[in-house]
Amino acid sequence: MKNINNEQLDFSTILATSIHDMKNSLAMVLQSIEDLDLADNLTAQQHKSVSNLHYQTSRINSTLMQLLALYRDEKKQLPIFIEENSVNELLTDILERNRLYLNSHHIKVTVDVEKNLRGYYDVDLVSYLLSDIFINALRHAKSIVTISAYYQAPYLIFKIEDDGEGYPHYMMNVNDKNEGSTFNANKGRSGLGLLFAKKIAEAHQLKQLKGNICLINKPDNSGSIFTLQLP
Repeated sequence: MKNINNEQLDFSTILATSIHDMKNSLAMVLQSIEDLDLADNLTAQQHKSVSNLHYQTSRINSTLMQLLALYRDEKKQLPIFIEENSVNELLTDILERNRLYLNSHHIKVTVDVEKNLRGYYDVDLVSYLLSDIFINALRHAKSIVTISAYYQAPYLIFKIEDDGEGYPHYMMNVNDKNEGSTFNANKGRSGLGLLFAKKIAEAHQLKQLKGNICLINKPDNSGSIFTLQLP
């Protein structure tokens, strides 16, 4: 008789499979929401409600992926596939992913990046990272969000700026060695996305260089700047 107690339960595999199934279901929901938004009999307010529903569903999808990545990182099992990618295509994809929100909220978005700029990074993880930061910038901005990317040796640098009220004080210590200092489940903005961003940035390494993130609040509560540096 097989002794079940001696079997090792691979929770990471179960978690990955469950999240994969949930993400497939959420993909169908997102597609249905996008189809709904194409209806020509919706009012402006209804379009806005649909876009908010799309955002919340995307947020669940993003959170699931972040949880899986953080769990795998804790178990030293986070897969990183670094290859050469087009930065312009990456940013275009992020804008398209958030098209519904952009179309129904009066926020101006400017993108400043060289057409042929390329870099070495895990395109899926960095895309999730920047998209999460971007959509939060849209939510908190008053009128404008700026995305920029450029190479400044020895780093490829991404910046997302907004004109909102800035990051809460407890999030400004994101680069502290104490990882828990950024994450606070009792706050409206828990910081989970920033913890994920920090992990993904640090997973990108080249010789002695390691990726990093930085948060800056502009003077007089005039906005915030998120910076991602990848070697």
